[in-house]
Amino acid sequence: MSLEFRQVYPDATILAIETSCDETAAAVVKNGRQVLSNVISSQINVHKKYGGVVPEIASRKHIEMIDEVVEQALVDAQMEMGQIDAVAVTYGPGLVGALLVGLSFAKAFAFAANKPLIGVHHIEGHIAANYIENEAFAPPFICLVVSGGHTHLVHVSDYHVFEVIGKTRDDAAGEAYDKVARTIGLPYPGGPEIEKLAKLGQPNIKFPRVLLEEDSFDFSFSGLKSAVLNYVNKCNMTGEAYERADVAASFQQAAVDVLVAKAIKLCKQRGLKKIALAGGVSANSFLREEMQKACQLENFELNIPKPIFCTDNAAMIGAAAYFEWMQGKTAPLDLNAYPGLKLGYRI
Repeated sequence: MSLEFRQVYPDATILAIETSCDETAAAVVKNGRQVLSNVISSQINVHKKYGGVVPEIASRKHIEMIDEVVEQALVDAQMEMGQIDAVAVTYGPGLVGALLVGLSFAKAFAFAANKPLIGVHHIEGHIAANYIENEAFAPPFICLVVSGGHTHLVHVSDYHVFEVIGKTRDDAAGEAYDKVARTIGLPYPGGPEIEKLAKLGQPNIKFPRVLLEEDSFDFSFSGLKSAVLNYVNKCNMTGEAYERADVAASFQQAAVDVLVAKAIKLCKQRGLKKIALAGGVSANSFLREEMQKACQLENFELNIPKPIFCTDNAAMIGAAAYFEWMQGKTAPLDLNAYPGLKLGYRI
């Protein structure tokens, strides 16, 4: 079926929509790699005063912006509604109210334009961001997915075949960044603030590297987060001065050491030579630098998307949707949102 489908539709221009959290995004992507437009409306300034994303507010903002963002994506791509071959949308995981806004709009657009609907897993979208700028990059490879909600080590054996080898047992890496940032008085979102401050400090505080069992590829960041909190509280109680920049640098070094070590170890174990990064935390310059150093030592190929394709965006959803399209996989118009959707699971 997939071969026949590919012969009938050799090219595909896909309108993609992403509203899983606090970015309202739409893009037009051709053949999974050529981004014709990529429009993102961020809600960071709205949620900043609350110290994190408020789901109800996020949903309302998506409703306000979705029509404008999709229209701008079509204008930027110089495409008319009828020129689109399919409509792709994130249907999980994410905030259920936010997902439903994008999903409802995408289903209505697909119905009105008489176009197929393609449901895309949000994390598969992050992984597919690696195909956008590097046309030669292809499976198999190991992908380290690091974001505010997920930390996964994934063996990508084909464009649509994912095996989760390791994942966090508690806090995701990005969540730990945000909580540590709050502990030392940095504003939301904490990740970029930690990265910025760490450049001014020295990693001279001994925070734990949690590697778990010897044969485990899982992660745990709650102990590291607690160690930072305990250190800061102890200093505050005893009146001992500490440098916030040193705390940020030491925390970041401890977190990145574990992320890099496990990715390299898994690549060796699976006999692969390629590693990719994905997710919002992969925009972190220190993680990118440390992973690059480790890959150079092992003679591994490393692929990292541009920062704009690391954070939530619709171009990555259009890239992932293309590989669903080439298999002839489309979704019914009664497709629902699945906030806890697991990687590799198909509805």
